[in-house]
Amino acid sequence: MLIRRQFLSLSAALLATAAFCAPAFAAGEKPVSGGSLTWGVETEPATLNPHLNGQDKTKLLLRNTYESLLARTAEGGYVPWLATGYTISPDGKTYTFTLREDVSFSDGRKFDAAAVATNFTKLKDAGYSGSVSAGPVSHVTDIKVIDPKTIAFTLDQVYAPFLDFAAGIELLSPAAYDLPQIKAGGPEIAGTGPFILKRYAKGQDIQYVKNPAYDWAPANAGHQGPAYLDAITYRFLPESAVRTGALTSGQVDLIEGISGNDAGLFKDNADYSYQRAQNTGTPYSLFFNVTWGPTQDIKIRQALVAAIDVDAVLKAVYRGERPRSWGITSPIDTQFYDKSIERTYGLDTRRANQLLDEAGWTGRDAQGFRIKDGKRLTVEVVQAQATVRDQRDVLLQALQAQARQNAAVDLAIVYVDAGTYVDRRKTGQFGSIANSNTPTDAIDIENHYLPVTGGGALNYSRAFAPELTQWLKEASSTLDTKKRFEIYAKLQRFAILDQAYALPLYEPEDQVAAAAHVKGVSFRPFKQLPESAYDLWRSE
Repeated sequence: MLIRRQFLSLSAALLATAAFCAPAFAAGEKPVSGGSLTWGVETEPATLNPHLNGQDKTKLLLRNTYESLLARTAEGGYVPWLATGYTISPDGKTYTFTLREDVSFSDGRKFDAAAVATNFTKLKDAGYSGSVSAGPVSHVTDIKVIDPKTIAFTLDQVYAPFLDFAAGIELLSPAAYDLPQIKAGGPEIAGTGPFILKRYAKGQDIQYVKNPAYDWAPANAGHQGPAYLDAITYRFLPESAVRTGALTSGQVDLIEGISGNDAGLFKDNADYSYQRAQNTGTPYSLFFNVTWGPTQDIKIRQALVAAIDVDAVLKAVYRGERPRSWGITSPIDTQFYDKSIERTYGLDTRRANQLLDEAGWTGRDAQGFRIKDGKRLTVEVVQAQATVRDQRDVLLQALQAQARQNAAVDLAIVYVDAGTYVDRRKTGQFGSIANSNTPTDAIDIENHYLPVTGGGALNYSRAFAPELTQWLKEASSTLDTKKRFEIYAKLQRFAILDQAYALPLYEPEDQVAAAAHVKGVSFRPFKQLPESAYDLWRSE
């Protein structure tokens, strides 16, 4: 049914995908096999297990080794990868995937339906996957291995985001789950990808070597067969200026995460290529906690939204290199993004101060901040140190200055380690959390707006209005895309305009700059994260 319509039109889909995401090769150049490259990256993985990884910036590393059932097209459709096809039952509750028969994990084990079943069974186990078990996989009531190349998932109800979820799960060798390194990940955790993890030096670099047996790239990859490179090394360089210096001095061959100040060094420069792409998912936003501190008061939340000149801040920090965001999802997903919200709110200092006066914060302390009953109006913004990237520390300082200047509100920025961050989120003791996420929009909306204890793993605002759950249930229980769009649009206006659960700041994007000898740089279709090293090659 659905699969036949999508896969029969594969050639058209591939043409559209190639227009944006296929690797760019200079006219007349033929890819060369062999050699190695070094890539300077901003973020070091907290875990090398893709199931447990919550860092979008490290997905380009893990994608070298771990693959999924289907690949995406630029428009959000699907093409075969480890699965050759899928069908959805007439009642919309059973998804059946047929698998390739020529695929093996790098540990020598056969890729088959039993291996896929093991992965999904483990994901349902909270002891292994944590909050992932409460997400889309929780709807799976039965996993049936029909034969070695066929697997079926039956759901408890119609759940439209399931295909997106199931198609994108990175699959591990079943042997991995018996290893002590399973949660940390590492060379012992085998995948099916074009590269094999060889070495990880914490705080320094990570190296992958070619998988010579690889011959099952998705149909919209830049080529078929093994990777061109013999090896790829990623060096962890968290400072933007250091990455830029490493590339311009020839210490590395390419970098990702280019600051707005440095972009001009590589644009229109014959010695380098420069590419950028917006991501899917949730924009980088300030999420206001509705259950703790001053932001429990809707007037405080609305005042903060009106007090901050987001356009001016982005221009100052990024020099015009990051696009302003307005909604709860990325504009990339045109199926579900309602752009009518754009420019319906923004800087209004008069309204901001009026709201704060109405909320009773009329006094001032010696530093000029608003007070009530002798207590300063302080909103504590908690930021995990591990997710600070893309000059977001500078951005938060600019927001802090705006809140003080325009409304006399103290935005207290607190950087915490991973353990403290998890604890603060669990207890709900924070005023605001700043974050973004790149899963495709339908799943990410649920992550952010279902109840914290009911699937909202990323519900940083801790919103619990019954309307949210009702709308999300209605949207997920229909395969009618138009109806789902209308529901998400309604939820977006409620969350941003009516309740001010969050202040969207900018659309996350990735940038890659490479020396002229690096060829084949591309971005993943649809999600538009930097692609793996599979299509990279070097021209001397």
